[in-house]
Amino acid sequence: MAIYAIGDPHLSFNSDKPMDIFGPRWGGHAEKLAKGFSKLSDGDVCVVCGDLSWAMGMDAAKDDFMFIDRLPGRKIVLKGNHDYWWSTASKAKAKFAEWGITTIDILHNNCFFFGGAAVCGTRGWFYEEETGSEHDRKIMLREVGRLEASLRAAGDSEKYVFLHYPPKYADYECREILELLERYSVRMCCSGHIHGPGLRRIFEGKLGVTEFKTVSADYVDFIPQKIIG
Repeated sequence: MAIYAIGDPHLSFNSDKPMDIFGPRWGGHAEKLAKGFSKLSDGDVCVVCGDLSWAMGMDAAKDDFMFIDRLPGRKIVLKGNHDYWWSTASKAKAKFAEWGITTIDILHNNCFFFGGAAVCGTRGWFYEEETGSEHDRKIMLREVGRLEASLRAAGDSEKYVFLHYPPKYADYECREILELLERYSVRMCCSGHIHGPGLRRIFEGKLGVTEFKTVSADYVDFIPQKIIG
């Protein structure tokens, strides 16, 4: 069994949401995703780091979820900033059961164990202390709390964190999340969210004890990246 990660599928089977604003790489991206996932076996796991679907509600996202369910492997999904279909994890799971979806789980205030590794994570948030609003600060602190709950649930297992928003990007740092990664000795942190020209400013490499990796779909050519295995 191997663990993979990819971010931002941005599926829209039931809505007209062209992705060419992010560049020519997005042409036929659903087919590219299917091809990228073809290297996974049914025993593998892929964490989807947010922005799975453009749909505005769970029912409208059904075809997008059915597409993901048909891909090889088990998928663990976390929330992105464009996942407007998201209401609660329990409602999503109820819909999965209704639709016969068996390969998708939700990462939200919890963690998943695979051998000696723990898959932890949350959406994250961008908050600049000098320019951010009090509302943004509250969202950021809530996300920090969710990440810590996930990390605590991991116990003594080797910890891998998956976020939608990168905690370090260009000159920006989310100190609160970076401190958590260091305190809990997180082995690797994967994130998405960034696309197109913005990918030139991502941070990858080691900071403290944690290796940082960007898995935005267009950055990795729509191919899930192997994290463990």
